[in-house]
Amino acid sequence: MKPDVIVAYPLRPHQMAMLEETYTLHRLDLVKGEERDALLRKAGPISSALVCNGHVTIDEALLSKLPALKLAACSSAGYDQMDVEAMTRRGIKLTNTSEVLCDDVADMALLLMLAARRRLPEGDRYVRSGDWGKKGMMPLTTSTSGKKAGIVGLGRIGMAIAKRCEAVGLTVGYYGRTKKAGNDFAYFDAPVKLADWADILIVATPGGPSTEGLISADVLNALGPTGSFINIARGTVVDEPALIKALQERRIASAGIDVYLNEPNPDPRFAALDNVVLYPHHASGTEETRDRMAQLTVDNVAAFFAGRPLLTPVN
Repeated sequence: MKPDVIVAYPLRPHQMAMLEETYTLHRLDLVKGEERDALLRKAGPISSALVCNGHVTIDEALLSKLPALKLAACSSAGYDQMDVEAMTRRGIKLTNTSEVLCDDVADMALLLMLAARRRLPEGDRYVRSGDWGKKGMMPLTTSTSGKKAGIVGLGRIGMAIAKRCEAVGLTVGYYGRTKKAGNDFAYFDAPVKLADWADILIVATPGGPSTEGLISADVLNALGPTGSFINIARGTVVDEPALIKALQERRIASAGIDVYLNEPNPDPRFAALDNVVLYPHHASGTEETRDRMAQLTVDNVAAFFAGRPLLTPVN
């Protein structure tokens, strides 16, 4: 008999085929309403593993319908819609995939930073529209080399961003709940202090209640009218109305944003701004990385059923 596994969010086709070959899958991702309730009544008591990602809400209400659950294998890095405390109380292990996506996410942080400061979208429009020929050279932009980059959250992704920042001539500082050993970067014990020091503020911290609104209006004001703000973390980490207002009023110079409060329909005021570069929460969105994320999810499920240590446990 194949073990029973509930799929709340699908993996890449190759990895889905691997799951189908090895397990009896219950496709929660394909049903809604009464069909969903019926599937949970059938599969909940017999399925000890769940395949999901950060878009799936796992709360007490869902957990109550999954009495046999012992593993939630998340195919994304983020899991801020999941009640990890409730899962831990129930003895349910959570895994994620942050280890295999940090390079692409760090690349996107650098790309957004350079695009925002050098006004890349504006330059692209300037050439396409013919304004270059009609009006001459576009206005000067702002250099990156020699400036200071403040990173909020010096975890695996934050460190990958820091290395890239150093490579393009930036001095790096960071904020975290505790000082990290093994680096010579300037440490700041509050985001507002880091923002006051930095020319560029990059957010790479996890989402969730503990970081909600961490980048406040005061932090953005401290960054100042020549500063750039980059967010590849979560939309919840920043006071989004305050960010929009700061961009509108030019109290910060520019921003590069990959994540938003309301996805996939972000605040329409972003689209009206000419000093922000927008990306659709796609920092890890390469074929190679998404394959690695899906494979790591499959490998965690395999380790669980084989009784081996999980590869990337969260709790």
